[in-house]
Amino acid sequence: MKPLKKISWISLLVSSLLLTVTYFVPIWKIDLWAPQYPEGLSMSIWLYKLSGQVDIINGLNHYIGMAHIKEEMFPEFKILPYAVGIIIALGVVTALSKNRKMVLGFLVLLIVSGVIAMYDFWKWGYEYGHNLSDDAAIKVPGMAYQPPLIGYKELLNFGAYSIPDIGGWLFVLLGAVTIGVVIFETKTNK
Repeated sequence: MKPLKKISWISLLVSSLLLTVTYFVPIWKIDLWAPQYPEGLSMSIWLYKLSGQVDIINGLNHYIGMAHIKEEMFPEFKILPYAVGIIIALGVVTALSKNRKMVLGFLVLLIVSGVIAMYDFWKWGYEYGHNLSDDAAIKVPGMAYQPPLIGYKELLNFGAYSIPDIGGWLFVLLGAVTIGVVIFETKTNK
């Protein structure tokens, strides 16, 4: 089997190494808008912490019976830095091996990791938005407050927007580059 072409393994190497940036930038963000908050509120999710206006969001969510968001709620913050380190290392090893079968294996790993991460995020949002306190000051029968997984959703008078942040887009880039390498190598080696 022919090794990967130079453009393929260098692209894979660079995009894998770019994931190191995710240790220093947020990977996801949730923005909220409402008439009483025209400037909006935001929360950023990092590999290992939360930032933004979490305290204000917690204060508002208290009225509808949602739990306070705390970093301790997320065991993922202890795992993610190591998991990303493993993905970076495997990406570098795959690129330097110049082996097409390893690229396919790496692509499968990225897809499976992405699906697990998105399911975990959805599950957390579901639990957070559906398990409301019976002591809530504001109760709307049949209303759940699950934030959107990706995109926009109206929650009472709030608009919620959830999208990858810089770190999340770097994961998307690595996935796109890996898919591109597989397609390019398949087409040019027939």
